[in-house]
Amino acid sequence: MQNVYSSPGRYTQGPDVTDQLVSEMAFLGLVGPVLIVAGPTVTELLSERWKTIFETVGIPYAIYPFEGECYMDAIDALAESASISAVGTLLAAGGGKVIDTTRAAAANLNKPFICCPTVASTDSPCSAIAVVYNPLGVYETSHTCSRNPDLVLVDTEVIVQSPIRYFIAGMGDGLSTVFEARACVQSGRENLRGGRSTLAAAEIGELCYRTLMADGRAALADMQQRTVTPAFERVVEANTLLSGIGFESAGLAAAHGIHNAMTVGEGTHAYLHGEKVAFGVLVHLMLEEQPAEVFEPVVGFCRDVGLPTTLGGVGLDAADEATLRRIAEVASEPESLVLNEPFAITPQKVYDALLAADRVGSAS
Repeated sequence: MQNVYSSPGRYTQGPDVTDQLVSEMAFLGLVGPVLIVAGPTVTELLSERWKTIFETVGIPYAIYPFEGECYMDAIDALAESASISAVGTLLAAGGGKVIDTTRAAAANLNKPFICCPTVASTDSPCSAIAVVYNPLGVYETSHTCSRNPDLVLVDTEVIVQSPIRYFIAGMGDGLSTVFEARACVQSGRENLRGGRSTLAAAEIGELCYRTLMADGRAALADMQQRTVTPAFERVVEANTLLSGIGFESAGLAAAHGIHNAMTVGEGTHAYLHGEKVAFGVLVHLMLEEQPAEVFEPVVGFCRDVGLPTTLGGVGLDAADEATLRRIAEVASEPESLVLNEPFAITPQKVYDALLAADRVGSAS
C-alpha cells in the first residue's frame, strides 16, 4: 500500500482575512460567479462585507441559504442550483455541516471550493471528507471528494466572536487526532485518502495534541475575553489545520467510530460533534487499555475546558443498557472506524469501554 498525504491548496489564517478573499482568489486563479452557501446567522454577520468585497471588483455573487443539515437531498439541491446558475466557484461560510454540504456539491460539479469557517468547532474545513447524516441527524456515511478545498480562509476576528461552546468542541475534535493516528499507524490501516500515513501526517497529529495541551486552557480564557492572542491563533490552527490534515492523512479509529455509533442514541443529537468525539476519545483509550499517564492528562484537560467526560455529558445514561448495547453493536459493524484499532473489536469490548470511560470520567 502506498503512503498518501492530502491537504488544502492554500490555508490563510489571521485577523480580518475575510477582506483578502478577492486577492486570495486571484492568487489561485479562482473566478466568479461565486455562490456563497451560509445559514441566516452567518449571512447577517457577513453579507455587507461580501457585498463590499465582490462589488468593488465586479465579481458577481449570490447567497444560497443553508437549512442546517448535511444530507443527500440538500447536497443534490445545492448542486442543481449551482449548475443552473453557471457558478464558477462555490464558497461555504459557517460550521461543519454547511462546509460538508458545499464541499460535496462542488465535487459533484467539479467546481472550485472555498471554505470560510466562522467557528473553530471541527477539523472539517481542510479535508476532502463530507460527513452525511439523514434528515433526523443520524450518521449515514462519509462522502470522499476528489480533492481538498482550493482555499481555506480562517478569519480569527470572526471566530473569536463565535459561540464559546463551539471553540471548546473544536478542541474535543482535535484531541482525538493523535490517538487515532497512532492506532492507524500501528494497525497499518488506510487513512481517508486511500493509503497509509506519511511521517508528516503522524507528526502533525502529535503537534496538534501538544498545542492543545500547552495552549488550550489559555486560548479558552482569551476567547472568553474576545481577544485574539498568539495562544488563541495557535489553537485555532490546531483545531482547523493540524487536526484536519492529521485525521485525513493519518486516519481515524475508535474515537470517531464511537461518535458515529453514538448518534443512534437520540439523546446525543443535542450535542456537538466535538463534544461527542471528546467522550469518544475516553472510550478509545479505555478500549486500548491505556495507562493512567496517558488517560489522566486527557481527562484533566477535558474537565478544565468543559468537554464531556461522562455518558451523561453527551446525553446518554449508564443505566440504559439497551441503548448502550445498540451503540456497541453499531460501533462493531464491518465498516466502523473502530475496526481500525490494532486488535479485535467485539460489541462486548465496546460496551465495557463505554462504561469504563464513564466511571473514570465521573471520578473526582
